[in-house]
Amino acid sequence: MDSLISISSTMLYTAFILYLVATLFFGATIKGKKEDTKKSVSGNIGITITIIGFLAQLVYFITRWMASGHAPVSNLFEFMTFFGMGLVFAFIIIYFIYRLNILGLFALPIAIIVIAYASMFPTEIAPLVPSLQSHWLYIHVTTVSLGEAILSISFVAGLIYLIRQIDQSVSSKRTTWLEAILLCLFIFAGFSIISVAFNITGYSAEFEYSYNGQTVKTDYHLPPIAGPNEGKLITGDRMNPLFDAPGWMKGVDAARKFNTIIWSVLTGLVLYGLARIILRKRIGAAIRPFLQKAKPDMLDEISYRAVAIGFPVFTLGGIIFASIWAQIAWDRFWGWDPKEVWALVTWLFYAAFLHLRLSRGWHGEKSAWLAVGGFAIIMFNLIAVNLLLAGLHSYA
Repeated sequence: MDSLISISSTMLYTAFILYLVATLFFGATIKGKKEDTKKSVSGNIGITITIIGFLAQLVYFITRWMASGHAPVSNLFEFMTFFGMGLVFAFIIIYFIYRLNILGLFALPIAIIVIAYASMFPTEIAPLVPSLQSHWLYIHVTTVSLGEAILSISFVAGLIYLIRQIDQSVSSKRTTWLEAILLCLFIFAGFSIISVAFNITGYSAEFEYSYNGQTVKTDYHLPPIAGPNEGKLITGDRMNPLFDAPGWMKGVDAARKFNTIIWSVLTGLVLYGLARIILRKRIGAAIRPFLQKAKPDMLDEISYRAVAIGFPVFTLGGIIFASIWAQIAWDRFWGWDPKEVWALVTWLFYAAFLHLRLSRGWHGEKSAWLAVGGFAIIMFNLIAVNLLLAGLHSYA
């Protein structure tokens, strides 16, 4: 078992590095004025390395499954790594249909950030709780994750479309919103960077606080800007929190999660500020000149096709299979749990996306904005609902 876990960890790390290298090769395809997306040597090398990385991550998934005895999607680390793998898989399929190299320059970094984000959570293999000991675990969770991964490709294509098409020479509501989206990506990356940095140093601060009438302890792996409400620091050599988390934040370790969000936002703002100082312009304006070879109509089509494929898959996993498993596990099809509510919100949003696209003719920029909004809902579901809202589906 230990050897399988070692192989699994090595393969995931290998996939991470290969995706990073592949991103560099896709980045090389944006240079030059000639449009040669089908015969680009750098593009061919990039997709080859991406496929090797995907196979390495597939080995990670299989060996971890063998080591644990169940599908490795039972905690936030496993779910997010599978989500990242699904995103890469969806990109590979789309790439061979459209041969658009620029897609890899945006899709792979998001997959890399997702995997880095996953690695911040406990990686230990633990026995499944009774409610998860069902074949519906891998039927429901893998299907919903794959559906969300395919829908994320719609965001990638939509974001490229917006950066390419929106006039960056003048400030407007459109440029402000676009820059806000890019800032959010910096914040997402900031979480991974700051967490890795303090994990390397082995930082840990322990607090003691009251929860539901019981005294519990929690470990902070980032310096405590926000401590537990009325908590006590019992690690004497660590800094005291600047303030307590709001009392309305319920759930185990809610304050620690709130502290992590604060650090992520601060780190993301610093990274964004440094990028603005170096580039001396908005991030979108700096990227736009490199996207001129991408055809807007093709980007629009990719965004729509990703939703057309991902929506039915998500419907199966997030609505139909989820309801069946809920009936088996909890004797009810629907219970208004936070995760169930946001799965429904996600489904309704993409149903509206398809309706507006097919019935109202929302193509081009309107469709791209919808794709970006859908991805924001998916990320809220995967991050905020898991970390901040207590419920039956909470992973972390």
